[in-house]
Amino acid sequence: MRKPKFKQVMRSINHYIVFFLLVAFVVTCCMMLFVTTLANTMGLVFNKDNIAAAAKLTFGNVILITALFGSIDHYRRKTMVERPVKQILEAADKIMQGDFSVRIEKVADFAGETGFNEIIKAINAMTAELQGTETLRTDFIANVSHELKTPLAVMGNYATMLQQPGITDEERREYAKSISESARRLAQLITNILKLNKLENQQIFPQNEEFDLGELLCACLLQFEDAWEEKELDIETDIEDDVRIRSDAELLSLVWNNLISNAVKFTPRGGTVGVRLKTEGDQVVVSVSDTGCGIKPEVGQHIFEKFYQGDTSHATQGNGLGLALVKRVVDIFSGEIGVQSVYGKGSTFTVKFRRG
Repeated sequence: MRKPKFKQVMRSINHYIVFFLLVAFVVTCCMMLFVTTLANTMGLVFNKDNIAAAAKLTFGNVILITALFGSIDHYRRKTMVERPVKQILEAADKIMQGDFSVRIEKVADFAGETGFNEIIKAINAMTAELQGTETLRTDFIANVSHELKTPLAVMGNYATMLQQPGITDEERREYAKSISESARRLAQLITNILKLNKLENQQIFPQNEEFDLGELLCACLLQFEDAWEEKELDIETDIEDDVRIRSDAELLSLVWNNLISNAVKFTPRGGTVGVRLKTEGDQVVVSVSDTGCGIKPEVGQHIFEKFYQGDTSHATQGNGLGLALVKRVVDIFSGEIGVQSVYGKGSTFTVKFRRG
């Protein structure tokens, strides 16, 4: 503790000396100019005693003025420089230790000086963003852990049951099918996590090329032909001809595949799935509708969030990442996505974006 105090004392002495020399120079120059002008104007002659007395008085004034200015400067530095610097350093140290709840209070402005407040504002904004990112990361890890454990537990349980003696061929096929479905769900989860991570970290860049959007929609729809035929769904299409756009077909396929997959997945047997495409000026509008279970209003506010599944009864059919991927891709193309839904009657997802 002695060294910092000694340094502070030496720093104060140095500041005082600097002020003393500055004030002494300014006061001496002013006094010499004043005395010279007075003597020339009034014809006065100063003797040695007069000059000595004036010098002593001037020296005393210099000491007092220096002390006053030094005190004012010390208070100013303490309040306007050292205190905010100390607060910023303490906050930076806490941030380095992983505490993102740190917030720095603004300092009082001095003569309109707001430089430190601008720095403090930036640091507070940074910590708020880091805190939000940390919360998302924690939630993401928790959700991933939960989503991974479920299929792994199912696979482990059925694998154990397969090892039991005396099971029938039908039971063996049923257990193997359950293991296969859990493995497929696990692979899909990992694939979606990797895709979402690349999209959010901007590691996937759109490769724009011109293509027919209607043909792409039809190709994506036909991928689910077996699924809709199995459920005896009616497929309604209203696709405008020759809608050519310049974009990334692979990324857009991710959007259409997810929306159509959800429509087929959540529509009951004998229901209807619709896919429509039209142009509005320089925009294209694609809508995917279904006559499924619909979405509750309170659920609709969160469906594009990662791992959010409003209907837990359908949790085994998805992992809550599909619509998050859709939203991220639509954002990359500066598009818009919205949903209109009536609970118990169905939903319509609408995507809008520019053609070029």
